Amino acid sequence: MLSADLIAREALALIDAEGADVFSLPRLAARLGVKTASLYNHLDGRAEVIEGVRRLVVEEMDVSAFDTLPWPDALAAWARSYRDAFARHPHSIDLLATTTISSPATLSMYEAVVTALARGGWPQERLVTALTSVESFLLGSALDLVAPPLMIDPAGHAPRVPVLAAALGSAVGGDKAGRADEAFAAGLDALIRGLVAQLAEFRGE
Repeated sequence: MLSADLIAREALALIDAEGADVFSLPRLAARLGVKTASLYNHLDGRAEVIEGVRRLVVEEMDVSAFDTLPWPDALAAWARSYRDAFARHPHSIDLLATTTISSPATLSMYEAVVTALARGGWPQERLVTALTSVESFLLGSALDLVAPPLMIDPAGHAPRVPVLAAALGSAVGGDKAGRADEAFAAGLDALIRGLVAQLAEFRGE
């Protein structure tokens, strides 16, 4: 039976399979075997479908660490689950990152993050900046995890970019996933250390 949840799940499956560029309500209706008008019996339109897709992705993220761990450790745990969720649905990133967020599930996730930061001493006027800086890194890391195995290819140009060619040849990590994980771990560590240092500066420590 058609429902808002089924529509969102099929929309996410369509985006996963074919990409956000082909996503449309007529395409989704065809996938569900109904007329486009039937979707409006359960949802107001495209924006609500997208928010349903966002909810499904967000539900794969874990914010439980914010209830028990210090904010730097909780942020790291949430960051890993965030990256992994979007890595499972990379085609959704373009769509979700360019539409206004209003779904209760997503707002609740952000509330958990900023509440933990505020409890840890972050000034209110810095909460959104800290959240956005982390989220931008996570979205890029999710895309890196699903990028082609050979993302930077200096073949034929090595003499012109010798340092880059040598660095690529000696990069840590055996396969693409290993290199992506290594880069993610290094970047997340640097980002959180930087945030801890910034907070100390704000406090005059």
